[in-house]
Amino acid sequence: MQENNQVRPDANGSVANGQDTLDKAGQEILGLLQRAAGMAEKNSQHALGIAHKLSLELRAAEDHIKKLESDLQYYKERSNRAEDWLRQIASQIQTQFQGPADDLGGSESSLRNGPELYAPKKPERRRS
Repeated sequence: MQENNQVRPDANGSVANGQDTLDKAGQEILGLLQRAAGMAEKNSQHALGIAHKLSLELRAAEDHIKKLESDLQYYKERSNRAEDWLRQIASQIQTQFQGPADDLGGSESSLRNGPELYAPKKPERRRS
C-alpha cells in the first residue's frame, strides 16, 4: 500500500519538479481565491467610502433645507407684518383725509372703498 502524500507520475510517466497537476491546480485555485478576496475587500472599502461621502452630503442638504424653511417662516412673518402695517396706514389715510376730501367735493363712493384698495386682504393662514 502507498502513502497518500506520494507523488505519482503523470500520463507520460514523469513528475514535474516534485508536484503533480492536482497540487498545481489546488495552489492556483487558492491564489485566485486570495486575489478575489482582495478585490472584494477593495470594492467593499470603495463602496463604504462612497456611502460615507453621500451620507455627509445628505446631512448637509438636510441642514440646508432646515435653514431655508426657517428663513421662509421668518419672511412669511415679516410679510404678514408688512401687510398689517399697510392696512393700518391705509386706514389712517382714509380716516384722516376723509373729511377734507368731502369738503373739496370728492366722490363719496371713492372715499368709502376703504383700505382694501390699497392693501391686499390677508389670506387665511394655514397651519401645517
